[in-house]
Amino acid sequence: MGKIAFVFSGQGAQYSGMGKELYSSSSAAKAVYDMADSLRPGTSKQCFEGTAEELCKTVNTQPCVFTADLAAAYAVAEKGIKPDCVAGFSLGEIAALAFSGILSDEQAFKLVCKRGELMDRAATENPGAMAAVMKLSAEKIEEICADFDKTYPVNYNSPAQTVVATTSENAEAFCEAIKNAGGRAKLLAVSGAFHSPFMAEAAKGLGEYMKDIDFSEPELPIYSDYTAKPYEGDLKELVRAQVENPVRWQTIVENMIADGVDTFIEVGVGKTLTGLIKRINPDVKAYKVEVPADIEAIEL
Repeated sequence: MGKIAFVFSGQGAQYSGMGKELYSSSSAAKAVYDMADSLRPGTSKQCFEGTAEELCKTVNTQPCVFTADLAAAYAVAEKGIKPDCVAGFSLGEIAALAFSGILSDEQAFKLVCKRGELMDRAATENPGAMAAVMKLSAEKIEEICADFDKTYPVNYNSPAQTVVATTSENAEAFCEAIKNAGGRAKLLAVSGAFHSPFMAEAAKGLGEYMKDIDFSEPELPIYSDYTAKPYEGDLKELVRAQVENPVRWQTIVENMIADGVDTFIEVGVGKTLTGLIKRINPDVKAYKVEVPADIEAIEL
């Protein structure tokens, strides 16, 4: 058998009730929610009862999804399933920092709260739009982006999907250009143009915030969204740079497989990463865990 990877969900799949069943069934998961509530009162209530509008606000989304992600990971580990390596998509990488031992759970939760605040402020002060592009290669999408001002590929998700950030003014024309090239573009319901130069001030603020935080060496490999390789060197720079640079998810998955991973377990919210992984390589096993029954369904 090959290696196991835990992959931590990003924002976008959040929903009211996320993590509630794991909270009720797993002491390890409950401990994560209790920790979150001690630092940010009401986090559990938002996860379990928050409205869609409330949960879509970045300042709420990031701490709530982080909590659901980390709780799910600990619930799986509590059942004796341990990963050989980890990665997280966008904010999911902060949960991976905690699970890998680079930060304590409390440090990582405080970090994700600050990250959410900074990215929300940057989105308000420097608004933009994001679109998921299908049916075109990443190279072709890059060519089309070059024809538009302030338009950047930001999530290299799979061979079939790349997400682009642009200005609100350019969004409609960009989507039309994609259509004319034989592709399909769908505008995303997000509050900012993440993982792009639109987030420069957020990245700067996060770098300043982390100056006073002690980072430890990881206890198991954690793959960086920024480099698509295991963390090494200046760990804080990897976390800072991730905010204003593309998420290279396809390359991360390909690198993990090349390093021996054949089983991926998506922990947290939804099954977006599971779907992307199967598109990248249909031969690997990919499971998602967000309720107790999902853990029982894992076959190793």
